[in-house]
Parts: sequence; structure tokens; C-alpha cells
Amino acid sequence: MKKNMKKIYLIGAAIGFVAIVALVGYYFLSAFSSHVTTQYLYVDKDDNADSVYAKLTPIGKPFSMSAFKTMARHTHYEERIRPGRYAVDPGEATFTVFRRIKNGAQTPVKLTIPEVRTMDRLAGALSKKLMLDSTEVAEALADSAFCAKQGYDTCTIACLFIPNTYDIYWTTSLDRLMERMQKENKRFWNIERQQKAKALGMTTNEVYTLASIIDEETANNAEKPMIAGMYINRLEKQMPLQADPTVKFALKDFALRRIYNVHLNTKSPYNTYRNEGLPPGPIKIASIAGIDAVLNRAQHDYLYMCAKEDFSGTHNFAATYSEHLKNAAKYSRALNERGIK
Repeated sequence: MKKNMKKIYLIGAAIGFVAIVALVGYYFLSAFSSHVTTQYLYVDKDDNADSVYAKLTPIGKPFSMSAFKTMARHTHYEERIRPGRYAVDPGEATFTVFRRIKNGAQTPVKLTIPEVRTMDRLAGALSKKLMLDSTEVAEALADSAFCAKQGYDTCTIACLFIPNTYDIYWTTSLDRLMERMQKENKRFWNIERQQKAKALGMTTNEVYTLASIIDEETANNAEKPMIAGMYINRLEKQMPLQADPTVKFALKDFALRRIYNVHLNTKSPYNTYRNEGLPPGPIKIASIAGIDAVLNRAQHDYLYMCAKEDFSGTHNFAATYSEHLKNAAKYSRALNERGIK
């Protein structure tokens, strides 16, 4: 009888132990996210354990958050909180989510370098995607010593940035970001592109600068090689580029729709009506299409261009000044008819 009772007790204890193990296992392997799409937790350098819990609470469920706190408490998570951007996928086990956050296994950000006109706008765009302060980035990109460290000056620093999309960690520092941009820049300027630039008698920075002007002249990628050919013709004949976008950049008035003589007299090294050759640097982050348009410019005899009177965004080209004046007159009439000043 005693043996039977002992056996029953042992069986009961075993069942109880298995039940506890199963309960604990369910507790820690419970589904974490209550959402149907991937959510992201951003842990910054000022966060503590409580603030991390607060950020996680809208994503998790009560029992998964309770399990998370238990694991955090027993592993002393608060002693080493790793900043980062962490994915929380639907149905993930609490243990999986906790381990990812505790170990700092970040999910990269898709960072697209935007084709903006100024470095302060680039700084703002970077700060929206990375854990960077826009003011600090803008100040760095305007600092001659910082730019020199990158191999550029404050006028040419835009040439470093190739507008592709990159996988980068949210916590990446500015210095590490610059290192990444250096690698991507070298990858972009492969031997073929360098040889094409050399054949034009231009540096890669000069190609980039001309590309930035062409980008501002048209959004029509098919026409960009034609415009590139025209500007290169002018450079070869030592004629001023007389590019309206450089005047807008000099004035920092990008809303101008019509350029008058008073604008053409603006004193600035960027005003290509007053200065021969290229401006000291790009007037925007140049597009890849613009860069390749310069490297593969169309060969023709055109020296002038004027926006078409149909406002299609394309241009009428001319080899002589008299022909150009006719095209300009047509465009001027179209502007007047639409009341554009």
C-alpha cells in the first residue's frame, strides 16, 4: 500500500513538474507582438529599463511584457542597455525579442541619400532616418576641417554622396557614416567611369558638379545627355555656361520661375553668367542619371538651349545665337501668356 502511495506521489510530482515547465515555457515563448505587421523599437542612448518597457508596451501583450520584465530583471538588462532599432515580428516568442534587444542585434535602416539642394537639407534628411542630430551634421558639413578630412572642401562635400539606398544601422555615428559613404563613392566611381571622366578632361568632382546643374535643368533623363553635350561644348570653347539654376542657387531662391537681368548680375562664384567655367561645387546632390549623362554626353554642335514653349520640361537647342534668340522669344511669349513672372 505504501509503495503504491509513494508511486502515486511520484507520478503526481512528475506531472506537476512537467506542467510547471510547460507553463514557464509557454510564458517565455508566448507570442510577443499583437500587430499583424512588423513593428520597430527604437532604443536611444538616454533610455533606461523603464523607458524601454514603456516603448515596448504598445507593441506587446500583457503576459509577454511580464515575461520580458522577468527576463530583464534576472539578466540585469538595466546594466547594459544597447541603443538601436529592433524589429518585433508578429507572433515572435518573448524570449526571441528579449535576446535580440539585449544582444544589440539591430535591424538596419534603409537609408536613401536624397537629391537635395543644400547640405542643411541633407542633414535634416539624415537625422530623420538615423540617430543623428541635424544641427551637428549641418555644422560638420559646413566645417572646412571636417570636409578636408573626407578629402573635400565645403563646396565639394556634396560630391561624396551617391544617391543610392543603403542598409545602415540607426545608431551609426557621423564618422562611421562618412566612412560608409567613402566606400560607396569609390564603388560607384569604378574604372570605367573614371576613364570616361578622364577622356572628357574632367575630374570626378567636375563631372558631379556639371551633373548637378543638368539635373536642375530637366527631370527628363532622356534629354540629359543632350544638355551635357551642350555644356561641354561651351566649356571647350571657354564660353560661360550661363545656366539659370546656378543663379537660383547663388540667390538661394529655388522658387524663382523666371530669371531677369537683375538676377544675372548676382555676385557669387556660383553665378555662371558672371563667371566662366564650372561653379566651385555642385548645386545639389547629383543624380546617377545626371552623372552618367555627363560621362556619356551626346556629341553635337549645339551651344544654346531654351525651355520649350509647351512647358514639357524639355528644351529647344540651337547652334547659333540668332537661332537661340528665336527660341527664347517663343518661350518668353508663352510665359507672358500664362502670367508667369
